Amino acid sequence: MDSSFPDNRAIEDRLALRLRDLRAERGWTLDEMATRSGVSRATLSRLEKAEVSPTAKVLGQLCAAYGLTLSRLMHMVEAAFAPVVPREAQPVWHDIQTGFHRRSVSPPAQSLAGEVLGGTLDPGTRIAYERPPRPGLEHHLVLLDGTLTVTVDEQTHDLQPGDCLRYQLSGPSAFATPQHSGARYLIFIL
Repeated sequence: MDSSFPDNRAIEDRLALRLRDLRAERGWTLDEMATRSGVSRATLSRLEKAEVSPTAKVLGQLCAAYGLTLSRLMHMVEAAFAPVVPREAQPVWHDIQTGFHRRSVSPPAQSLAGEVLGGTLDPGTRIAYERPPRPGLEHHLVLLDGTLTVTVDEQTHDLQPGDCLRYQLSGPSAFATPQHSGARYLIFIL
């Protein structure tokens, strides 16, 4: 585990419990969940026992099966709503395998329509999602630093610092950085 992200283990333990509860709430077996998500039964079992760390791709597949955004799922395991969220209190999740860092800048809340996520991708990173967690989600992505290529519904957009990509997600998507540059961005989700 990366020591610069000390809360990762606690979040992963709560995430494992929440994933197990979500499946149980729906009455799905591990086999049914494997079919719905495209994640193997063995991996699901290990995730629900917190024996392995989930990747961004796997969480995306699980969220799509449950009809949740990744942020909504993470909110279920993170702190409750607060009007001010100091930077040091913003939950960070790190996918060690891909070099993706996700910061919940403004976490989802029952009484708020939107949320803000901060993302950082290492150079030479590609994360692809086969389908959205919930079709039609409105996104506003602002690239702060670096270079980022975003593919949404088979249309590719090359972004430079200061660019804003606005879209409603209805199909597959991917985020990629070149070998020479990472990226830091904010996504506003409504």
